[in-house]
Amino acid sequence: MGWICTQRSWKRPYGVGLLVGGLDESGAHLYYNCPSGNYFEYQAFAIGSRSQAAMTYLECKFNNFTASSREDLIKDALIATRESLQGEKLRSSVCTIVVVGVGEPFHILDQETVQQLIDTFEIVREEESAPAEPKPAADRDSATDQGSAAEQGGAENQGGSPMDI
Repeated sequence: MGWICTQRSWKRPYGVGLLVGGLDESGAHLYYNCPSGNYFEYQAFAIGSRSQAAMTYLECKFNNFTASSREDLIKDALIATRESLQGEKLRSSVCTIVVVGVGEPFHILDQETVQQLIDTFEIVREEESAPAEPKPAADRDSATDQGSAAEQGGAENQGGSPMDI
């Protein structure tokens, strides 16, 4: 039996994208190896189907990553993953958390720990999305008398999100 050539120069094999994280003397690194064979270093990145929502979340938050705690980084990763699920519930069976850092060896968190983190952060999400309680009448009257910052010509953001209408 002769040799069968399974690779052709004019046919591209199926590609795989990889996220590779590591740690060296200069700090933590995250590399994206794309199917073309190129690689790029990122502070945060998401790959896969529907990853654009996760990327959008990460792009909004990545400036704070260097000052964030381990728990905040895990929370941001889980929220970014949740953003890509499009209404599906985030469960530990669909995600894995790996932690590596200075003084902390590479380890994979077990599914029970991941689910506890998800449950904790889902409670936070429900509190964030809960409608604010209406102000008592006395507070509304005093706020109306004072006027809003926009009515008074104040241009700075008073703590509200630009998406709050």
